[in-house]
Amino acid sequence: MTDAVLFEEMSTACGRRFGMATLNSPATLNALSLAMVQLLTPALRGWAADPAIAGVVLQATGDKAFCAGGDLRELYQSMRSCGAGPNPYAHGFFAQEYQLDHLIHTYPKPVLCWGQGIVMGGGIGLMAGASHRVVTPASRLAMPEIGIGLYPDVGGSWFLRRMPGRVGLFLALTGAPLNAADALFCGLADFCLGAQSRADVLAAITGTRWSDVAGDNRAILSRLLAGHGASTLPESKLRQHFDQINGLMAGDDLMDITARLRGLQSDDPWLSGAAGAFMKGSPTSAALAFELWRRVPRLSLAEVFRLEYRASLGCCAHADFAEGIRALLIDKDRKPQWTPSSLEQVVPELIEDHFKPRFAATHPLAALN
Repeated sequence: MTDAVLFEEMSTACGRRFGMATLNSPATLNALSLAMVQLLTPALRGWAADPAIAGVVLQATGDKAFCAGGDLRELYQSMRSCGAGPNPYAHGFFAQEYQLDHLIHTYPKPVLCWGQGIVMGGGIGLMAGASHRVVTPASRLAMPEIGIGLYPDVGGSWFLRRMPGRVGLFLALTGAPLNAADALFCGLADFCLGAQSRADVLAAITGTRWSDVAGDNRAILSRLLAGHGASTLPESKLRQHFDQINGLMAGDDLMDITARLRGLQSDDPWLSGAAGAFMKGSPTSAALAFELWRRVPRLSLAEVFRLEYRASLGCCAHADFAEGIRALLIDKDRKPQWTPSSLEQVVPELIEDHFKPRFAATHPLAALN
């Protein structure tokens, strides 16, 4: 059986080493599985504690995708088996995934994430917390969870809130796809390099003398990457439509925002497609994402992950998440039957029930700080 993640260590000119973790499931577009999470977490913790490790590279096999999201099939089976009752697999999956994401966000050494090709959902969860996030001109990013009855989790409630204006809310409600220029504009990426530059960047890492001070190494890595910049970028749709997006997302009433999206008329297929995805998506997911947007501004990253853990287990206990996975991945009819079927029917009690504790007295993410 092929290893889900490949690990190696690169020697550098000063004798220190860089750890390198490679997601290795190109047939599934490197979809993030529980097995991957269980391999990555101890490896990253070990490298963090090793004074001879100067930094980490996180990448993936193949050119099509860094990580096209989470591996949802086992999660679907667990929801079918458990219904609204306790779901041990979901409890473990989300707890371990969010612990890994938080570890990357708070990592004491530089982490270079090479986000080639498709980066979606759980892949963005891995990438968002890295200190040095690279996209290529062909990268395509998205948080399209509204289309499967979930919401932008993996810390999305935290980093979407920190994007310019109300861009983050727009992405949460529409799942709009982003190109490399969009990712740079909204803060999901730091550098855009040519896909062919990866070998040169890795060679430069091995040829560099690294410091024993993590902050110095972050600066060294930034200068190294800046020297390999891509010559051209696609146009940023987020930047082009920034004022209109802020207008669409204005105010504190989701129904006002809904009315503007429903009434949107645009000659730009990207913008009209985003509004269409919102109207086809799960109404409960839209209301849940909006409620998280309202709740998180004053929360720490750890508090956001703890809140998302509750919300994700809530999604597993309600109908839309399993139905969305069924329509997209199982039966592939792309015709989910949402319950309820419209935002007008989503009552506050339904959204509040998503935040109900569904675990023992101690929160599984209590140790995050």
